[in-house]
Amino acid sequence: MRLPFHLAAMAAGIAACCATAGAAAATTAIHCGQLIDTQAGKLLGETTVVIDGKRIVAVSAGHQVPAGATEIDLSTQTCMPGLIDSHTHLTGQTSPTQYTDQFRWNTADYAIRSTVYARTTLLAGFTTVRDLGDSDNISITLRNAISAGIVAGPRIFTAGGPIGSTGGHADPTDGYRSSLAGDPTPREGIINSPADAWKAVRQHYKDGTDLIKIMPSGGVLDESKSADNAQMTVEEIKAVVAAARDYGMTVAAHAHGAEAIRRAVLGGVDSIEHGTYMNEEDMKLMKEHGTWYVPTIIAGKFVDEKAKIPGYFPPQVALKAAAVGPLIQGTAGRAYKAGVKIAFGTDAAIYPHGDNGKEFGYMVEAGMPAMFTIQAATTHAAELLKQDKDLGSISVGKLADLVAVPGNPLTDIGLMTKVGFVMKDGVVYKQDGKPAQFVANLDQPILPADSGQGF
Repeated sequence: MRLPFHLAAMAAGIAACCATAGAAAATTAIHCGQLIDTQAGKLLGETTVVIDGKRIVAVSAGHQVPAGATEIDLSTQTCMPGLIDSHTHLTGQTSPTQYTDQFRWNTADYAIRSTVYARTTLLAGFTTVRDLGDSDNISITLRNAISAGIVAGPRIFTAGGPIGSTGGHADPTDGYRSSLAGDPTPREGIINSPADAWKAVRQHYKDGTDLIKIMPSGGVLDESKSADNAQMTVEEIKAVVAAARDYGMTVAAHAHGAEAIRRAVLGGVDSIEHGTYMNEEDMKLMKEHGTWYVPTIIAGKFVDEKAKIPGYFPPQVALKAAAVGPLIQGTAGRAYKAGVKIAFGTDAAIYPHGDNGKEFGYMVEAGMPAMFTIQAATTHAAELLKQDKDLGSISVGKLADLVAVPGNPLTDIGLMTKVGFVMKDGVVYKQDGKPAQFVANLDQPILPADSGQGF
């Protein structure tokens, strides 16, 4: 479903705040006290980054501002590339009433709230996200509105709705009474054969998604019994991947259980999300196939905490949350030690949007060096997205996405939750810890984003 233009325009008002975020100056020079070179994995000293329009045109040591350039003084801060969260859901947010809200809220309710979640995510320093599951294709409309300058938010690469099996974690009617459950089809992302898989992927391409998300295992927040049982065959997964490749799309796989992870890797997916019960065989396969791992530790921490609150989750969900939640951090630590490729992702929406930066601290607690965690959210995530030509480092020719924190996050990783400066595409959205007012470009028609169909 696509929102009418007037709804997206109305949502722009919600995204507004204080001083103005307008078009970038013709030339802007950012004077950084320190700069994290994510490609080399080094902390550099005083550095000047020169930006022309949306692109970085020079990076030089010291304080060297070109004549006529507008200078931004970040001399007391550490600069780094715009952060990338590889696993978000910008069209919703967990709450004690989420299981009843879905019967009361309209698509427009979720769409308008999504503009707030998007802006909150951007102001937290995340200038790019993968959105891995929504309903009614709201994230596609949100992506297009952000690209057109109608609302403020991160650059979005969206999977639209997830693909899975009847009664599985992707089934939108799981837990409903029989008169409401119906029999969802590949059009709704529910498949039961390789032929269904091709239809579902082609429908996603028609809808305008950037990538595909599958659910080959059970999950925590649906109302079924199992969080980890295998729910798709290897043949079905291979069909999804083959179809996705035809359309230039990658495939992310939600998978908690070891068998589901094994099948997903053998099926050719690009990334495993969560990976709670990942075993040594899975890790070995992932290294052999070059499969990425996106841990989402914060999601596990959050659901474990809320499972202890009576009534926050339905009883069967609380049981799964208490079982799965505490395990993800340990799995992430073992995967890092085993040499599995790791990209940063949080499952934003499971916890409140804007707290994405807490994941850095949890990754460090799991045994990962601070520099590695920042690379996971920059160079690694850009490679997973197949956008490393434009994103992931502060380098000449790349998009001018830059954030800064007040201190050295390599010695105090908690600073990653205190982003005080945010620039995306050469436009400042936050400075001195204060959001800039977003002025909607209402003269720009909402068209598919440039990222639309390909990587």
